Amino acid sequence: MPIITTIDSVPLFDNVQEALDYGAILGLVGYHTHVHNGQLGYMAGTTHGQAATPSSGFEQNIPSNEDNSY
Repeated sequence: MPIITTIDSVPLFDNVQEALDYGAILGLVGYHTHVHNGQLGYMAGTTHGQAATPSSGFEQNIPSNEDNSY
């Protein structure tokens, strides 16, 4: 999975399909976008809050390159 970075420990992908596939594993639908270092990225869930909610099934142990410039 081509991950650009993580934001709040949630992966930001370089393409829509990866975000949708990842979201399907967690029971999320849709995607939303963030810009990281000038690159548009895609995250699972229709909102960042939805993607970052621990109850979504997301495990908080993905290695992080934290950048909160969204």
